[in-house]
Amino acid sequence: MKATGIVRRIDDLGRVVIPKEIRRTMRIREGDPLEIYTNVDGEVIFKKYSPVGEISDFAGQYAEVLSKIGGCPAVICDRDHVIAASGIQKKEILERRVSNSLEDLIEQRKTHVYKSYEDKRLTPIEGVDRYAIACTPIISQGDVGGAVIMLSSDGHEYATPEQTALVNAAAMYFSKQMEE
Repeated sequence: MKATGIVRRIDDLGRVVIPKEIRRTMRIREGDPLEIYTNVDGEVIFKKYSPVGEISDFAGQYAEVLSKIGGCPAVICDRDHVIAASGIQKKEILERRVSNSLEDLIEQRKTHVYKSYEDKRLTPIEGVDRYAIACTPIISQGDVGGAVIMLSSDGHEYATPEQTALVNAAAMYFSKQMEE
């Protein structure tokens, strides 16, 4: 754990303000759920809660199926990090942060499909130079939880209607899983 040197007092209602710099660095937005942990040393730890992360084992299996059927790498992420991947080196991509452009896209609840060279390329994961050929946000009970993405393979490629349908179906499925 890393000390920040910032000290805050608890107000009379039991609230603590998380400084803006920390919220920006950790990508904590207004309304984001935080999980609270304690340990025997008296530490209180706040961790961003990820409903998609709760089903990460299952997401890994689903990513494998998507990759095999779709014929290209598949990635499932929450709003901040990659939680499952297949068809690409997992060490290279798991737990990487999503890009600001992907974060904006899923916040706007938009689907991205790369259909021709005239479309804008979306690089969804920081430090990974593959672009998204199809990407759909996971929306559960009105909240954005993450996204399902099919990435370009080694060559230049565009999304087929089948790949787009697979990504949309996967996002809908994860939405239903998170509701239960």
